Amino acid sequence: MADKPLMPLATAVWLIDNTSLTFDQIADFCGLHALQVKGIADGDVAAGVRGIDPITNNQLERDEIEKAQDDDSYRMRLSRPKTLVAEKTRKGPRYTPVSKRQSRPDAIAWMVRNHPEVSDAQIGKLLGTTKTTIQAVRDRSHWNSPNITPQDPVGLGLCSQTDLDAVVRKAAAKAAKMAPPVTADTSDTLKSTEESLAPAETQEDNPAETDDGEIDIEKVFANLGGGTTS
Repeated sequence: MADKPLMPLATAVWLIDNTSLTFDQIADFCGLHALQVKGIADGDVAAGVRGIDPITNNQLERDEIEKAQDDDSYRMRLSRPKTLVAEKTRKGPRYTPVSKRQSRPDAIAWMVRNHPEVSDAQIGKLLGTTKTTIQAVRDRSHWNSPNITPQDPVGLGLCSQTDLDAVVRKAAAKAAKMAPPVTADTSDTLKSTEESLAPAETQEDNPAETDDGEIDIEKVFANLGGGTTS
């Protein structure tokens, strides 16, 4: 099942000691493997773990246990809380475990190289680092610069893909708003087809054409050779 009770091992211990449920039913409810439940019953797993009653913790209804005990194929459902409390919005920089802090310069270098539109403040909030460290990675004044290798912060476990995508989308939207508006080019361009095919209002008369529309041969040779031949 997708959901499992808090402290599943302790819950499994209580169910083994206080019910006649099968190992498969307990394993399904607690999100464990059936062999783990068998190991708990044999004392090989979770030795010394004190059982926790899921009924008093409002994680399981007694009716569910009774239905499961009467039918080995029945799978119990975790009780839902009657009221849902909204998760508090996290403020301040993200906490990074000590074991992963040495990987932050690599993640910063990856962000700087692949997403220059993201601001230092956004990178700092995403990776739980400071602007000073980010600037040091940018200008390669960081004490460990020779060993910094750009790596995806998601792969390093410093943030989730969802958080990274949200930061990138936000930065891209902000950059689009700040970009100067595109103005139409008013410079001289090629004439449209209609303008090119439209008859001219006034055309220069053909100098070789006489008033009655006939061609003057002497004028034609004058234009070609600069004058008539005698």
